[in-house]
Amino acid sequence: MNEKILIVDDEKEIADLFEVYLKNDGYTVYKFYNGEQALKCIEETDLDLALLDVMLPDTDGFSICRKIRENFFYPVIMLTAKIEDGDKIMGLTIGADDYITKPFNPLEVVARVKTQLRRYMRYNNPIKTQEESVKEFDIRGLVINKDNHKCILFGKELQLTPIEFSILWYLCEHQGVVVPSEELFEAVWGEKFFNSNNTVMAHIGRLREKMNEPAKKPKFIKTVWGVGYTIE
Repeated sequence: MNEKILIVDDEKEIADLFEVYLKNDGYTVYKFYNGEQALKCIEETDLDLALLDVMLPDTDGFSICRKIRENFFYPVIMLTAKIEDGDKIMGLTIGADDYITKPFNPLEVVARVKTQLRRYMRYNNPIKTQEESVKEFDIRGLVINKDNHKCILFGKELQLTPIEFSILWYLCEHQGVVVPSEELFEAVWGEKFFNSNNTVMAHIGRLREKMNEPAKKPKFIKTVWGVGYTIE
């Protein structure tokens, strides 16, 4: 294990604590207390995951997340003292993979880091088994390929995060079937779903945005209100 993790938090005690925990688990850590230095590191370093505090002295975590998503697809975990659902949905919508509210248990954060890294490595280095037969779906101009982890819509490649790719692949695997939000969350995130969880909705919104899908009359990912989502 030698994954490279970026920590950006202006609360020195928190950043230093995460650094100790993650280094003890064998990760290489790049730690910064402001956005300017972090952005330089993002451009110069081949990172595997970023932990971003929302509130920073010179910028905010949302801006850094947007900058990451311009070129990179590794997991981003947002850290914040805010508890409003709107902030959480915003973070997930702009490309964050997880959102943790302060105060938090450092061990929980480390566990979430490991979960995101496992998922990221799995979808970027897929393990092939004899049971895997379908490698690609072509649905009315939407082509998604599991081997090369590419998604093409009407001849144009979509820049999807590992989470977004996983959601779309799962829906394509179950084409014509309404997939409940609970099932989709537990299949993609590997965690127990709670009724107040808006994560799936936020990521579906982000997917539709990248696919230029109108929210009211989408051509591909359709909402079955009170149930879940489907690709017909």
